[in-house]
Amino acid sequence: IAGLSLPLPPKKLIGNMDREFIAERQKGLQNYLNVITTNHILSNCELVKKFLDPNNYSASYTEIALQQVSMFFRSEPKWEVVEPLKDIGWRIRKKYFLMKIKNQPKERLVLSWADLGPDKYLSDKDFQCLIKLLPSCLHPYIYRVTFATANESSALLIRMFNEKGTLKDLIYKAKPKDPFLRKYCNPKKIQGLELQQIKTYGRQILEVLKFLHDKGFPYGHLHASNVMLEGDTCRLLDLENSLLGLPSFYRSYCSQFRKINTLESVDVHCFGHLLYEMTYGRPPDSVPVDSFPPAPSMAVGQYGVWRGLLGPRNVQSYSPSFQSPGKTQRKLLRSTARKSYSYKSNLSDFLKCISLKIQRALAVLESTLSCEACKNGMPTVSRLLQMPLFSDVLLTTSEKPQFKIPTKLKEALRIAKECIEKRLIEEQKQIHQHRRLTRAQSHHGSEEERKKRKILARKKSKRSAVENSEEHSAKYSNSNNSGNWLEVVVGPRSQRLGPGVKGSWVFLGSVVPSAENKRTLSPGQDCHSIQRLTGLKC
Repeated sequence: IAGLSLPLPPKKLIGNMDREFIAERQKGLQNYLNVITTNHILSNCELVKKFLDPNNYSASYTEIALQQVSMFFRSEPKWEVVEPLKDIGWRIRKKYFLMKIKNQPKERLVLSWADLGPDKYLSDKDFQCLIKLLPSCLHPYIYRVTFATANESSALLIRMFNEKGTLKDLIYKAKPKDPFLRKYCNPKKIQGLELQQIKTYGRQILEVLKFLHDKGFPYGHLHASNVMLEGDTCRLLDLENSLLGLPSFYRSYCSQFRKINTLESVDVHCFGHLLYEMTYGRPPDSVPVDSFPPAPSMAVGQYGVWRGLLGPRNVQSYSPSFQSPGKTQRKLLRSTARKSYSYKSNLSDFLKCISLKIQRALAVLESTLSCEACKNGMPTVSRLLQMPLFSDVLLTTSEKPQFKIPTKLKEALRIAKECIEKRLIEEQKQIHQHRRLTRAQSHHGSEEERKKRKILARKKSKRSAVENSEEHSAKYSNSNNSGNWLEVVVGPRSQRLGPGVKGSWVFLGSVVPSAENKRTLSPGQDCHSIQRLTGLKC
């Protein structure tokens, strides 16, 4: 269903118990699993989760959702199910149904049911009150909730069905009702949005994030599938996810970087992912992103300007790196360029303007997805709004935001937000410790490190052998030299060593550095007692 070609190792009918074949197939299967688990969409698939962790994913959430929805319809008879929308989302514990109102049969709505997640820290009473408060949230960039209810184990919300779909559907040219894997896992065509669309949509999304942050409402679930499109307006979806305690779509990325430790910084990092997807038409291959190439859609725009002003024959000599866009884009860009710039003398200024806008877009990406940003921390939403890419965007909406949260519920949200952030920090610590341990094990297990340890062991054994031989020769020479000094340990301080000799150290033989308060005797003094105890001559 995903349309991906996976490296599944071949089977063997004869000789499949050979040791070499089994070892080779084990390596192939491990590589197969690595490819699946490193793919962000495939790794969240229900079949993959059940295969890797059958104990925790044994329940049938489709049946549970149907039971909960059936109980809901008993108390709300005006709603009616048209059809289940199978696998249109990526969450295992969230199901969707196409709905209608009995007295308005032509109007289509979407019911979403979701189970509680690991970050649900609200009390049942506060949780149900906040869920029922969502339909009262009015904002030009938040998708309206028609109905919302909850119990102690799940929540159920109804919204209007949008035929055009989400921002991700626009980027991938997908149909909203198709399964998530089919729509986004292996798109046939990769193309980002136009620069003006990126600026407008980005500004609208940042405005609604700032609104939620100012209200103290935790979000943390921004991605392209949670942004509904209505004309040229973006509207945010799934505000209930943070109340339910569900994990973010980009949780695996945020948990890698210890500076992304608040829900505000999580939102900004997720915005970086969304901006990258709008710009390049696909998610980043890995995070942090080392380099940001010019976006294809931006390059197409530059090509259209060149072609419109210089003509098709001369464009390659001026810009050989640009690839030819489609006929419709060529016609549109050529006409736009000719209307805006009638003379070739304006070409240089126009291209400088285009280049500046591209640099502004890349600057926002670098501030949210680069290695430096992930190590040092994310900028605030207010800082992003002040950046040149979004600061000159004019918003034409006249709708006033309204979302009144009682003081008691605000305090409950604040405590829940702190608990969510605390769990994220603990998870980041565990991952950091595991990485350190893995690096240490791989370092000590490397071939170079083993060679170093062998060389050090040989040097140490040689050094100890030389020291032992020197010590043995010194003892032998001292026994034959009666005129030198010798240190002898004879016991505790209270012991008497012959008449008039106190202390635990005496002389006779070769001179050796002694302990504190050592008692030394000159030759001939009490020599008989020393000779009697040691057997040496004075």
